[in-house]
Amino acid sequence: MDTIRIPKMMKIKQVYDKSKIEDIPAWIAQQMTDNLKDKNAFKGKRICITAGSRGIPHLDVIIKTIVDKLKEWGAEPFIIPAMGSHGGATAEGQKELIAGYGITEEAMGVPIRATMDVVQIGVLADGTPVYCDKIAYESDGIVALNKVKPHTDFRGKHESGMVKMLTIGLANHKGASLFHMMGFSTFAERILQVYDVFLEKAPLCFGVGIVQNAYDEISDIEVMEKHLIKIKDAELLVKAKSKIAKFKMPSIDVLVIDEIGKNISGNGHDPNITGRSNSAGFEDIIDIKKMFVRGLSEETHHNGCGLSAADITTRRCLNSVDFETTWINVFTATMLNGGKIPVYMENDRDALLAAIRTCNGIDFNKARVVRIKDTLSMEYIEVSQSYYDEIKECPEIEILSEPEEMRFDSEGFMI
Repeated sequence: MDTIRIPKMMKIKQVYDKSKIEDIPAWIAQQMTDNLKDKNAFKGKRICITAGSRGIPHLDVIIKTIVDKLKEWGAEPFIIPAMGSHGGATAEGQKELIAGYGITEEAMGVPIRATMDVVQIGVLADGTPVYCDKIAYESDGIVALNKVKPHTDFRGKHESGMVKMLTIGLANHKGASLFHMMGFSTFAERILQVYDVFLEKAPLCFGVGIVQNAYDEISDIEVMEKHLIKIKDAELLVKAKSKIAKFKMPSIDVLVIDEIGKNISGNGHDPNITGRSNSAGFEDIIDIKKMFVRGLSEETHHNGCGLSAADITTRRCLNSVDFETTWINVFTATMLNGGKIPVYMENDRDALLAAIRTCNGIDFNKARVVRIKDTLSMEYIEVSQSYYDEIKECPEIEILSEPEEMRFDSEGFMI
């Protein structure tokens, strides 16, 4: 590797659709007023609002707005963490996760109630029991609030969204584990079956679907009556897929990701961008020969899910992983390959050199390297000088700097 040259890097800007909701509280208040017809039905009712583990921008603002509007209508709202087995599959761990998003009793002005206890509310045709969080089930109404986005492990008309929140998020560790045991290949069909049980048996109240644009800002929020959740969930997924921030270049020799984490994607990094998943169906998204993951986000609380898709990392990154938390997650998903660790080096410089050296059929001194902070940060990225001729005339890319040497600290880690 001594003969390999680390390429100079240029800062670029990738241009996407910037449409977003400017005044989120006003938008939600109007949606609730227009789309929820019987306001008097909320009076005196204990309404449970779901808070998931996914990193939704302004989630605290969204939930607080819903809380305030429900209070205005005479309801007694409260919040529950609804995230399957995340947060170490404990109630306290899940409360800690949403607290990191600013969702606390003090900030929201309502109780946050968390439990891992569930109630069986039905059974599918194949005998699979359907579970619901006990506190949610005993409420007078459940608000199914979730981000709608392409899933990282399966494809279908419904992927991540309100329907999946009911199926997995509100099933807590017991229900999520059981559901995952059937395998991701069954998800697209089974989550709809579970939704039908919830619609019939649980005190489902209304849905709130959220879609983000390529800049991680909120472009769509829809509030709908419970009988429209399935229809709106599918419609919002189509929108979400059209807004994904993808690379503007068709192939990459080495992709460097500074951080992965559960707050970024269920897979740590979004396979809809990287093409790397524990499941099939993502292989044609982009040609990336090697992927180097440098570290975990602070918000992921040492959950290392997603590292298994990397080709290489560092000892420092692996030392930051809480393997018990990570393995609970992969056991629940029945995807043990998600708990594997990649080859590691002692620092970033050696890891990058090794990644370049192991690419087949390339000019090692003209490697096509791309560096991103994470898969939520796709606007401003760095690319190697070897991309210049390809991107200089692209209307969706702005070159922001001259090529510069990649900088490392005294221990060989990127600056």
